[in-house]
Amino acid sequence: MNICQSCSMPLRQDSDYGTNADGGPNREYCHFCFTGGKFTDEGITMEQKIEKMIAKAKEVNIPPENARLMAQTLLPTLKRWQKKS
Repeated sequence: MNICQSCSMPLRQDSDYGTNADGGPNREYCHFCFTGGKFTDEGITMEQKIEKMIAKAKEVNIPPENARLMAQTLLPTLKRWQKKS
């Protein structure tokens, strides 16, 4: 299974994928993170992205401690954040 290389969302169907500048699908990033060839949260740091993911996890009843551990473990392995290291 493919995952978004920015947030780790599973990419299961075409509607999950982001879009390139030409409108075609981008097979590395989800539609929440990448639209029209640009990151929707351009300039965000990995630490800020982790906080954003924790806030989203709370909405679906994932304990913040669990969400933080998952995000801190997974995000540094993703393509978008490896460039920032």
